[in-house]
Amino acid sequence: MAKNLTVILENRPGTLADLGEVLGEAGINIEGLCGFPCEGKGVIQILVEDGDNARQVLKGAGITVQEERDVIVLEIADRPGEFGKICRKIANTGANVDLAYGAYGNRLVLGADDLGKVRAAIG
Repeated sequence: MAKNLTVILENRPGTLADLGEVLGEAGINIEGLCGFPCEGKGVIQILVEDGDNARQVLKGAGITVQEERDVIVLEIADRPGEFGKICRKIANTGANVDLAYGAYGNRLVLGADDLGKVRAAIG
């Protein structure tokens, strides 16, 4: 199952490059990524297939992994309203989506309080 890692970086030039280089040198592919500043730090969400390996590689490089979690990755049509349609199906199950970002290749990454309900909704 795909894993999302929440990584905390210093908010300064080069730290994102360090993350990319360290994972690349270890042969770990970043399949999706988003980031934003928060309280003087860079909060980065990365999608990887092997979360354990990625976490160990980052830890060895002195990069803080705050959280690792299972996520659902699905292909999404590139047209207006598609995201809302998917999220409405999920909402109708009572599941709460608490992580969402786009990944490479028109894919959507979703984290939720109940991944089983999300899977059932997107069937």
